Amino acid sequence: MSRTRQPPLVTGISPNEGIPWTKVTIRGENLGTGPADLIGLTICGHNCLLTAEWMSPSKIVCRVGQAKNDKGDIIVTTKSGGKGTSTVSFKLLRPEKIGILDQSAVWVDEMNYYDMRTDRNKGIPPLSLRPANPLGIEIEKGKFPQKDLEMLFPGMSADFTSENFSAAWYLIENHSNTSFEQLKMAVTHLKRQANKKSEGSLACVKGGLSTFFEAQDALSAIHQKLEADGTEKVEGSMTQKLENVLNRASNTADTLFQEVLGRKDKADSTRNALNVLQRFKFLFNLPLSIERNIQKGDYDVVINDYEKAKSLFGKTEVQVFKKYYAEVETRIEALRELLLDKLLETPSTLHDQKRYIRYLSDLHAPGDPAWQCIGAQHRWILQLMHSCQEGCVRDLKGPPGLHSATLDLDGDVRASVPGHLGQTASLKRGSSFQPGRDDAWRYQTPHRVAFVEKLTKLVLSQLPNFWKLWISYVNGSLFSETAEKSGHIERSKNVRQRQNDFKKMIQEVMHCLVKLLRGALLPLSVTEGGGRQCRGWEVKAELSGQGLAHAIQTLRLTYESLTALEIPNDLLQTIQDLVLDLRVRCVVVTLQHTAEEVKRLAEKEDWVVDSEGLTSLPCHFERCVVHSLQSLREVLECKPGEASVFQQPKTQEEVCQLSINIMQVFICCLEQLSTKPDADVDTAHLSVDVSSPDLFGSIHEDFSLTSEQRLLIVLSNCCYLERHTFRNIAEHFEKHNFQGIEKITQVSVASLKELDQRLFENYIELKADPIVGSLEPGIYAGYFDWKDCLPPTGVRNYLKEALVNIIAVHAEVFTISKGLVPRVLSRLVEAVSEELSRLMQCVSSFSKNGALQARLEICTLRDTVAAHLTPESRSSFKQALEALPQLSSGADRKLLELLLSRVRSGVHLQLACFQAAPPPAVKTQVPSR
Repeated sequence: MSRTRQPPLVTGISPNEGIPWTKVTIRGENLGTGPADLIGLTICGHNCLLTAEWMSPSKIVCRVGQAKNDKGDIIVTTKSGGKGTSTVSFKLLRPEKIGILDQSAVWVDEMNYYDMRTDRNKGIPPLSLRPANPLGIEIEKGKFPQKDLEMLFPGMSADFTSENFSAAWYLIENHSNTSFEQLKMAVTHLKRQANKKSEGSLACVKGGLSTFFEAQDALSAIHQKLEADGTEKVEGSMTQKLENVLNRASNTADTLFQEVLGRKDKADSTRNALNVLQRFKFLFNLPLSIERNIQKGDYDVVINDYEKAKSLFGKTEVQVFKKYYAEVETRIEALRELLLDKLLETPSTLHDQKRYIRYLSDLHAPGDPAWQCIGAQHRWILQLMHSCQEGCVRDLKGPPGLHSATLDLDGDVRASVPGHLGQTASLKRGSSFQPGRDDAWRYQTPHRVAFVEKLTKLVLSQLPNFWKLWISYVNGSLFSETAEKSGHIERSKNVRQRQNDFKKMIQEVMHCLVKLLRGALLPLSVTEGGGRQCRGWEVKAELSGQGLAHAIQTLRLTYESLTALEIPNDLLQTIQDLVLDLRVRCVVVTLQHTAEEVKRLAEKEDWVVDSEGLTSLPCHFERCVVHSLQSLREVLECKPGEASVFQQPKTQEEVCQLSINIMQVFICCLEQLSTKPDADVDTAHLSVDVSSPDLFGSIHEDFSLTSEQRLLIVLSNCCYLERHTFRNIAEHFEKHNFQGIEKITQVSVASLKELDQRLFENYIELKADPIVGSLEPGIYAGYFDWKDCLPPTGVRNYLKEALVNIIAVHAEVFTISKGLVPRVLSRLVEAVSEELSRLMQCVSSFSKNGALQARLEICTLRDTVAAHLTPESRSSFKQALEALPQLSSGADRKLLELLLSRVRSGVHLQLACFQAAPPPAVKTQVPSR
């Protein structure tokens, strides 16, 4: 066949994509001269000639069929032009598979529905409906064994209708080889499907809009054709018959379904009633539910249910609802009372208190439950403090026993105190300032000290929670957010009054604590109005300094713990005042106790003398005083916020007087020891200096002390006390910030000097009187007369006896204390020289021989004791020589020199002790024993 025209050319198609049976409009050139000229039309390889409608040489309308290819050309074939070409292509989309419950704009054959479970058509109803390919992409079954997947995902399933659906399992099983780009397309498909479901019927109408237009066009065409034929209004026409059939069908349907529709209306009414009952089932069951939840303690559930019921039925006018809501309110009121009782119940933890306060706040309880709780806790703390005091007093009056009053310091640590309290030292460590205290003291705690520890622990265990409760009340953290907003204005009005009231509560607790402690520790300082606090304690019984120091340390730790809670210092001032009073009392008691210990030091005197003439008594005294001051070191030290113990002049005077009393008590001990009867002197061992000569042979070890020896020992100790001990003690007083140290030293040294002088006079009297008394009888023995005597051949026996007695005194003093030798001998020589001068002045006249004899004896005595001469003794010897006639001749002088030389050479060994005075011993420190 000859070709007279150009081949067809397709230049456009609308739409350019779609699912099978989509109606498309093809435009181009040379598309045929008429319907008969169109002999072929393929889209994507599928023959669409059956549905093609030739409109013009440039336009053809058809429907796309089931094509094999996803995308292809549009090929038109005509008789006149032959097979054509296409410059455009059409993309065939996969049709959506419609289930039997899905909306559709076109007719779906129900007998050949699509089973999405098996991805194939069936002719029987499905048991369940599920999408076979929710992702909209081709399923490629993987080669993973089912057992491996079950082990990999235990308890899971690849069925997306299952509750245990695992997306990872589904992807591994069906899309293990799918690319990432396809998975992104699948996500877009899922979103589109979700949007379609959300649009509902409107989406169905939009999707099938062209179908509805086609149906409308078809009906309009039928109507026009019937009008053109004139058969529409003819009796017995097809349309008339169709109308009659439809009317009869409608009447029959109404008759058949009238009963069903009636039952449906009744069922709808019943359903609506049941829905109402089901909707308000919450209210009807709420009273019983509240009771059950209260019994279980689920107060949060009760509060939530009550808030919900109040918002729904709080203002209802329905009588039934009013009745049930009144039951709810009755039970809520009972719950408020229950929670308030639990809130005010003691003891309770801070956590429970906050919880109950929040519950009551959420339940809109009347009044201010939080403030009621604070008041209850305040009364509870006061009650515990008084109960503690009564219990300790009752234990004190009970069966005696140390352990009844002890307190386990390790078992009850201060757990309720803040970081600052874990950082705070324990009471046991805090007592380390007492050097003489051993661990046994902890198990012998005085009853009142144990009471202090117990009471302070009680306060520190209760007051922190009480203070935190107040802080939470002030900042509003006790209340829920709703209650905070609703009650903020009301609380802000009362906050100033509340602050004043709470301050009074804290002050009352502190005053009660201080009064109870004063009643136990300082009963004499409690006023008459505070007799209740010291009731039961023995007022006459005085605590030792050690017990008071331990109580002070306990109170200091208590003060630090309370300060760590950020309680204002003005509320804790009463504790500081008590600590100051206790410190003062501790110093006074310790000094009094020291005086008692010093008084008993006389019993410790062993009379053992060292090389310097000292016994251990001065060392014991100094150690006793120093130990006492060391025990007061922590007490005298001022902690932050504390005042000095010596700030009050009255205290300074009292402490100064007590310190002086300690010195004077020891001086009295020395005096008692010096005058102790011989029968009471224990056998002592005198330590003899190996360098000193023993003029009288060896001294036996069991040597009984004489009164003169005791006087010498005490005198030696007095000298050492004045030079060293009192000065060392004064330095320790100054080191510990004692006041009036100069007065203490002056009074003590004055008393010591007075005792020393008195004892020295007693000793000189004991030693000098016998020697002085023997001079006159010795001079005139044998009826000696200065006027008639023989020429002198040497000194007479009375002088030798006097020298021997002086040597004996020297030996006695030298044996005890070398430093006392010059002092004793000087005074002894003064007494002898004075007596000798008196005797010479009493002689009326001397013969030549008598004058020479007297001058020989006076010069011999003077030269012998020349090392111990004093201005007084020199004056006495001078007066004695002046009372003698002067030597007239040189022969007399030579004879006197010869006799003096002979006397010195005869007894030079005995007189060697008088040649040079021994250097006084100087002791710089207390010997260790």
